[in-house]
Amino acid sequence: MASLAQASTALSTSFKPALAPSSRSSGLKSVSFSITGKRFPSISSRPGRFQVSCAAKPETITKVCGIVKKQLALAEDIDVSAGSKFTELGADSLDTVEIVMGLEEAFGITVEEENAQTIATVQDAADLIEDLVAKKSA
Repeated sequence: MASLAQASTALSTSFKPALAPSSRSSGLKSVSFSITGKRFPSISSRPGRFQVSCAAKPETITKVCGIVKKQLALAEDIDVSAGSKFTELGADSLDTVEIVMGLEEAFGITVEEENAQTIATVQDAADLIEDLVAKKSA
């Protein structure tokens, strides 16, 4: 319990959130923070939505977006972002398997079937990839 109190004290003294103002005059668009280089979940808001996501490295998200666009043969003008759902981009179950295979090849990882079934968005894929790469390095 003492270590938890020490951690919360350290967190409260070094916590510096990065606030991104909304395009509207009121409200908060997103909050994210890091402590000594470690990334923590970010919180973002859209009209009618509230989303919490772990912040994968921007490079990982960009690379995953490129792989998804390539595997689904999407036009250049189609926007693929961290929040993009594979089904909304037109992917069926076979497309999702091909996306996972492309990710495995690009990142040098192996995604177990039960983990692959949890991937629904680019953010899900990027978070899983970073977790698997970290485990592989350890």
